[in-house]
Amino acid sequence: MTRTLLSSVLLVLACLLVPLGTLSTWAKYEIGDSDRYVSAMAPLATQPDVQNAVADAVTDGVTKNLDVGPLQSTVEDYLHDAVVSFTGTAAFQKAWNTANRAAHDAVQQAIDDDSAGPVTLDLAPVTEQVKRQLQDENVPFASQLPVPHTEITLLPADDLESLRKGLHMLQVAGLWLPLAAVVFAVAGLALAVRRRRAVTATGIGMALGAGALLLALVIARALTLGHLSDGSDEGAAGAVYDALTATLRTASWVIVGVGLAVALASWLTGRWGRWGTARRGGVTRSAAPGMPPGRPGGSLPMTQKEGAP
Repeated sequence: MTRTLLSSVLLVLACLLVPLGTLSTWAKYEIGDSDRYVSAMAPLATQPDVQNAVADAVTDGVTKNLDVGPLQSTVEDYLHDAVVSFTGTAAFQKAWNTANRAAHDAVQQAIDDDSAGPVTLDLAPVTEQVKRQLQDENVPFASQLPVPHTEITLLPADDLESLRKGLHMLQVAGLWLPLAAVVFAVAGLALAVRRRRAVTATGIGMALGAGALLLALVIARALTLGHLSDGSDEGAAGAVYDALTATLRTASWVIVGVGLAVALASWLTGRWGRWGTARRGGVTRSAAPGMPPGRPGGSLPMTQKEGAP
């Protein structure tokens, strides 16, 4: 009884650690690594929603510091079109990666040092590149364009405060949580009295744990987009969220598939074994047709010898 209880506890702990281990690995090696973070954000440079959001932010930041009189509206429209056109160039990709690397360093510093204030993405490198391009094309007023530190808020101060401790703990845990899940699973299966049934239950439990994480990501996405301010671009924010959680979703789906495959294989193996045992038993019982039951080998019943008392 104690062995069965201990095995069950270890296997339940292993299943519970599956989503936490996936999160800790993602937090340490995706969010905590500058190169992986920039690689995850790099494809967003080609997303129309992100390009429009960048164009809007740069245009607003420049025109707030520019006064050209009655030509204000014309310059604003032209500048917006110029920024949208620039977002399709290799120079924008480079400027985008530079800005995101700086933003990542700010996020990681906020997590490590408990610094206050929001985490922002500075678009000044993009504005500088657009101004240089317009000057090369001899566009009027291009030399007068200011290059302010136009910023897009990635994490508001309130959200950062609530996420800081959780992310820090997950990054510290790193690979220890998934390693603990593996150790608990192996120990629980080794102690299990009915091992095949334990393997089936563990596979289903791990799949459910990863499935719960997938559901949590969907809910978190809806809450994140729902808390955006009225002036925020929901399409761009959704693209950023999806890019940052892409590896997390992929890993969760892999765990769901592996867990269900292991459970199904274990269940089928047990059914096949029972079917084979029943079939062999049936063949044995019908091996000597016409013989009295319980007389293997066709042996004749013993009879009293003739003349015996």
